[in-house]
Parts: sequence; C-alpha cells; structure tokens
Amino acid sequence: MAYTIPKNCFQCGICLPECPTGAIQIDKNNDYWVEPGLCNNCEDLDSKPLCVNSCPDSLPVTLPTKKGRYKAEERVLNSHHLFANGHNHPIASSMVIWEACNVLAKGSDFPWQTDSNDKVYFERQVKQGKGKIQFRLSKTFNGTITKALNYEQAESAIKSMDIRAACMHLIFAAFATNLERPWSQEFTVDNKQLETYLGLNKRKDLSKAAKLTLIKTLVQQPCQLLTSIDWFRQGKIQSFSVPEDRIWHLVGIDNHFQEDDQGYKHLVGVTFRIKAGIWAKYFLNKEGYKKYLAYYQYGTLPKFLLTTVMTIWHQHEGTVRMMLWLLFKTKMGKQQRVTIPKLMYVAYGEAKVREASLNREKRKRLLRRFESDLEVLHHYQIKPIFDPVTYPTEIQPLWARLASIPDDAEEAMDFWINDGCNETSITDSAPAGKWNLLMKARILHFELPPEWDKQLSRWENKKQGKTRRSYRTQTVSNLTAEQISNSRKNLGISQRKLAQLLGKSQSWIRDIENGRFAAKPDDRLKLRKILEIEE
Repeated sequence: MAYTIPKNCFQCGICLPECPTGAIQIDKNNDYWVEPGLCNNCEDLDSKPLCVNSCPDSLPVTLPTKKGRYKAEERVLNSHHLFANGHNHPIASSMVIWEACNVLAKGSDFPWQTDSNDKVYFERQVKQGKGKIQFRLSKTFNGTITKALNYEQAESAIKSMDIRAACMHLIFAAFATNLERPWSQEFTVDNKQLETYLGLNKRKDLSKAAKLTLIKTLVQQPCQLLTSIDWFRQGKIQSFSVPEDRIWHLVGIDNHFQEDDQGYKHLVGVTFRIKAGIWAKYFLNKEGYKKYLAYYQYGTLPKFLLTTVMTIWHQHEGTVRMMLWLLFKTKMGKQQRVTIPKLMYVAYGEAKVREASLNREKRKRLLRRFESDLEVLHHYQIKPIFDPVTYPTEIQPLWARLASIPDDAEEAMDFWINDGCNETSITDSAPAGKWNLLMKARILHFELPPEWDKQLSRWENKKQGKTRRSYRTQTVSNLTAEQISNSRKNLGISQRKLAQLLGKSQSWIRDIENGRFAAKPDDRLKLRKILEIEE
C-alpha cells in the first residue's frame, strides 16, 4: 500500500526522521512527498505506519491507485542519446573506470582493506608500483563533502551493492565522451533513456514506481565511489596526483509528478544531472591529449552488453563479471591470453578460489559453476578459444567438446565412428587432477560479436590519431570452403586436429567449411601450408 502527503500538510518535518526506509523526501519546491517504491507501509509494525502515528494530522494518507495512462511529457536534456547507430557507443576506458566497474560488480567479493584510521579502501597498483589508484566509499552520493566510510559503516554499504549498478557506471562513462570538458560540464539523463538502455522498458512485471526506485538506486551507487590517484610519468606526459574525489557527482535529481483529479501527486519520471570527477581532467581530456598534458582513453560499449547483464545478473553473476571485465581487457588487445586462475579471480574473487583449492566439494561446485558461466558467455557470442597445449580437449567443458560435432549428418556419423575407435571418447569424464591442470591452463583469446569487434577496431584506429607507416602485406588468394573441406578429407585430417594445428576452435573450422565466413589472410596462409594447397 502506497502513501502520499496531501496539500494540507503544514510541512513541520516531524515525520521525516521517523521513516525507516527514507521514503519521505523533499522536492525542489520544498514540498514533502513519499516515494512509493521505498515505502513498505512499516511492514514490521502491527499498528499504523510510524509517520502517520507521529503526525498530529494523521498524515500521510493512502495513495489511490492511478487510473489511466501516464502522460508523456517533453523533457529538455542537454545530452545526446547513446547508441545512435543502434549497436554501440564510445566509452571512457581508463583504468579508473575499469577498476570502478570491478568494484561495483564484485561488492563484498572484492579484496577490501582497512587503513590505520579504520577507513575501508581498495588500492590498485599500476605499472609494478610506479603508480596507484585508491577507492573508498562515501556515505552520501551527492555534495562536495566526501567523507570515507569506516569498516562498520562500509560493511552494510558493500553488502547492498547491486551488480547492475556497474551498467549505470558504464552508461555514465559513455555519456562523458560526448563532452569536451566532462570534469566541469554536466550531462543529463532521464528514466526513459535509462529504461531503454537497460531493457527495463520491456519489463511488464515491474510497476512504474518499482522501475523508478530501481533506477534511482542504481544511479546513486556509482556516485558513492571515491578515488584518489598517483600516476607515473609516461612518455611526454608528466606524473601527476589527483586528490580524493567522487568518480561521478550526482549534481541533482529532478522528480516529475502528475496530479490526478483528486489532487494527489503521482511520481511519473526522474531526471538526473551528472558530472564526472577530477579524474576526467587527466584521462578524458581531448585538448590536454593533443598538448601531451593528459590522456584521452576510450573504447567501445556494445548496447547488447547492458541488456544482457540486466537479464542474467541474478542467475549468472560470474558470467556478468567476466563480461564486464572483458569489455576493458579486449580494448588492450583482442588477442591477449588469459589464464584460468585470473578469469576465476575475476568471476568469483580470490578468496573463493583459494577456498576451493583446499576443499574437494567446493572445488567441484566451483568447476561446474565456472564451466556453466563460460557456456553462457559462448551463448552470447563471446566465445573462448582454448589453448590446445595448456587447455586440451580432455579438460575442456563438455559443452565445448560437443560443439565440435559437425552439423552435416554424414560428417557427424564419421565423427562418432572415429571417436568410438579412439582410446578416449569425447564424452569421457574429466581426468584426475583436472583442477591442477586448469590452474595452468589459459584461453588464447575471445571471439567477440560483430557489433563489438568491428566497432572496437574502428575506435582504436581513430583514437591513435597518427599516420601509420604503410607496409606491404603478402596477398593470398581466397580459399573456397570446398577447397578447404576436400583437402582436409584427402589428407585424412579431422576438423578437431586441424583446429589444434591452427590454434582455433573446431566450430571455427566448421563455420569456414560451411561458408559462414571467410578466413583472414594470415589464416589462409596457414591453411594452405597445412593442407598443402598450392596457389
């Protein structure tokens, strides 16, 4: 049951401290109102709500259910919409933004520490200790006064962290790239935009009040993060220090109401005014970058990533963490290898991985969870390419081994015949000591969805801003799918074996032979050499 404060309220303020959930608020006109998404009707009490008991006029009163549609009102925003092309948008991608995303995604699984003043913090060493970035938490999410929380205060704040707030952090980082001086300029975003970016506009199971409350909560959490930076000299850019400041300043919240025929106000929308912290002056500064005084570091934010996280966050938290981490990792080089322990640390935290290494049952559960999370990544077109040397087929997840089965009926029959003739079968259980083998295994790289991969390359090339030296590359004539398939069969090489020789997945070979895409020049050279195909 929702409550509202009518116009005959004297606004004495008695009810404000009585509300246990902070649902009673004051708008920009200094009028008191009740946010319906936060009001729980004081469910722990048998009597009337505390605010009603404390008020001499027995206010607030029950808010009648709104009848009819919410009116669509025009709101003037000073910022452009994201994802103009429908697929992706540039995003600030400095290490400050990356680590802040990890903090929001991991919450209590993050390795927080306590300093001599009992203040909770996390410190990230940069370049073997040449620089560092510290993160702390503030009790408030707005205002210039930023007081870091101590251990007792931070404990509840960390536990209440919502992994979906990392998506809001990424949206802010995308909006910041639209501004020339984001550390001094504001951008505005309203609930309609955020509902679209996060896919909440398709959630019919949530009421309007529930959506608005969720959005407010997700907006506020990134604004509680504080950071201080000590950066080292790189090339012509001198070393610098950034004093403790918010990563995102929540400058203001404008609530939009609609009044019904009885004079009751209904919350119908929210607009947020956001400004980046001082970090942006050093890491998202176009003018400073040209003068070798600062950096301008950005990458690509795929739209599908936000909606995917909002869909799977509850069931596949490990997948979400890996996905968010890879968003920044791939910017550093799409072909970078990742060790399995590092990936597990990202997904579950170092503490849980260490516990699993000492306990057999926890180890088995974590292994199942890890392989399931990898499968979800693969389902969303972020495909892990296993290193054939350190991550051979016998210790790969069953879903990855089954993915190598050809689609063609005849080839599938040959595959199962060959598999049955081998000493080991594709469906055999994992060998003893799989955990220890995985701790030495690695993934060569991740194949990315087209809208992510292509745009990432384009933004990376544009960011360089320098003329690259022209050089001649060896041209290789195209290979047809039929040539590759026939040559492989004539030599008696299986798709699995060819994939291992190339350092690819078997599904990659199958897609090439089915003509779903063409191999790149370097891969064509290797295919000609292995399959003995002449020019």
